[in-house]
Amino acid sequence: MPEPVLRVDRLSRRFGGLNAVSDVSLELFAGEVHAVIGPNGAGKTTLLNLLSGDLKPSAGSVRYAGREIAGLSADRIARLGIARSYQKTNIFAGFSAFENCRLAAQARLANAMRFFRPANRYRAVNDAAEHALTLAGLEARSAIAASALSHGEQRQLEIAMTLATAPEVLLLDEPLAGMGQEESQRMVALIGRLAASHAILLVEHDMEAVFSVARALTVLVNGRVLESGAPESVRRSRAVQDAYLGGEASA
Repeated sequence: MPEPVLRVDRLSRRFGGLNAVSDVSLELFAGEVHAVIGPNGAGKTTLLNLLSGDLKPSAGSVRYAGREIAGLSADRIARLGIARSYQKTNIFAGFSAFENCRLAAQARLANAMRFFRPANRYRAVNDAAEHALTLAGLEARSAIAASALSHGEQRQLEIAMTLATAPEVLLLDEPLAGMGQEESQRMVALIGRLAASHAILLVEHDMEAVFSVARALTVLVNGRVLESGAPESVRRSRAVQDAYLGGEASA
């Protein structure tokens, strides 16, 4: 068996008396989409916040490529090779798609705080931005202001910005939120393509999309793992059907 790229062991986060995430364990492998599903308030976004460094855990371990990263800051985790997208689109609306990606790529540089060198002088940064836009299917829209892109394209742009940092792991938080059917299909196809060269942890409510693209599923309920395994095994679980999927699980 290959070693997981990311290993989460008994990860917990408490807010006062509330256990938002409690003893969560999972493994993420290269070339895999591992989806985390569950009802609203299950702790899915909190889990991503813990993995990305936006929150510090109360207990537990997160090991990336064999290195303990639990409690590291978000910028340090990003520089190690873990990129994150958010539920709400997080882009610079007045900048072009290319400029958004260039900013993301530049943030990964060790000398990113050197403000007085023109951005267009960074050849590697520009190349990274162009490559990210191509991977995300936005190369023809690179000069367009982010505000002029469709909602689906803006979500693609946010993923392109994560790709511009050359990550190994992608943490995607509801990338299909607010999309119509055609845009959703494009996003699912994009995630499938990216899985060939990345390890992807996906939080998503669209069950049709989840079951079409994920190779592993973890179901959270009240901050705890209810079930984890192959999609069809999880789909057949009576506990999962009762807690979340309902009649759709047996369809």
